[in-house]
Amino acid sequence: MLKREIYLSKMRGFYDSDLVKILVGIRRCGKSVILNQIMEELKEKGIRDSHIIYINFEFVEYEELQDYKKLNSYIKEKITDDKLYYIFLDEVQNVDKFEKVVNSLRASLKNVSIFITGSNSKLLSEELSTVLSGRYVSFNINPLNYREYVELTKKKEEDESTFWDFVQWGGLPNRVQFTEENNIKDYLHSVFDSIILRDVIGRLGLKDIVLFNLILQYIVDTTGREFSAKNIINFLKSEGREVSTITLYNYLEALCKALIIRKVYRYDIHGKAVLKTLNKYYMTDLGIAQIKNNNFEINKSFALENVIYNELITRGYEVYIGKTKKGEVDFIATKTNEKLYFQVAYYLADEKVIEREFGAFKDIDDNYPKYVLSMDKCDFSQDGIIHKNIIDWLIKD
Repeated sequence: MLKREIYLSKMRGFYDSDLVKILVGIRRCGKSVILNQIMEELKEKGIRDSHIIYINFEFVEYEELQDYKKLNSYIKEKITDDKLYYIFLDEVQNVDKFEKVVNSLRASLKNVSIFITGSNSKLLSEELSTVLSGRYVSFNINPLNYREYVELTKKKEEDESTFWDFVQWGGLPNRVQFTEENNIKDYLHSVFDSIILRDVIGRLGLKDIVLFNLILQYIVDTTGREFSAKNIINFLKSEGREVSTITLYNYLEALCKALIIRKVYRYDIHGKAVLKTLNKYYMTDLGIAQIKNNNFEINKSFALENVIYNELITRGYEVYIGKTKKGEVDFIATKTNEKLYFQVAYYLADEKVIEREFGAFKDIDDNYPKYVLSMDKCDFSQDGIIHKNIIDWLIKD
């Protein structure tokens, strides 16, 4: 089993904290595995099984505990001494009013450390922020990044066929069990269908699956391009669907809440302000994008851009599209006092492409690191701008 150190290293300092630990991520991205790895580490430290309470609300044996009052009673009955108990509530959004249980346990008991996971970011943040008043810490769990994918599959990291397999079929951990394309597709369809049934229809009440699929198909086909409500409404009209702007945004919000896509805002580099217009969308997992792709071949340029975006998110950066005076930079990545700029290209095929990619930084006069990432193996670094091969950057940086 792959140890997901990239997340565990961020969480260890909170194991014994009274802050509620929230793990949020798309279904089947590995949240339950991380909980099990935390429990194993606790046992290695000498914590007894009786002081670890684990409930997975997708298991039939815990179905009765989806009643929040029964859940509260069940947990409290298991706490029989003053030593610290570790409570793990997996896929907790299946419990109506779960936030009441979490808050009650945290407030009434001084010897509990609570971990919860969920597959709906807005649901968790909105409901918990109301009752916990900042007494929680959140961790975004993503599908495997390339480094983890190589470690899990034991494939050669420098082999481009390995890399393109990752780009095409994404990083949901269980999909690496399958080698046949049809089996991979069937698995990814099953994950997507469970997201639709449980997180979109079940939790959000949006029942027009055909419309949902059409909107997602459009987002997949235009990943990394400026979003235009007018363009997507025209696309839907061409498919025989008349949709209002309000309905469109409700479905886009549902896609974001279910963590299928992420909205990325533009940042005015000179005005130093986040812009709420002309945002872009990127896929949380490129395997889901592949099964919803309207074309037989992936657009490699935009797919690479998506890979870099997901990697930056996994590394803990806040990511924006950079607006300059005359154009844009693919990504601005910020973390505490750190700021990085990125341009992403498939290949720097000729002088015109080189000028375009490196020239994107010419209106930025600060001294923060600037990168051009591409599949080229030659080093094109110039004028203080760093060029790196994408696979090398993913594995070695």
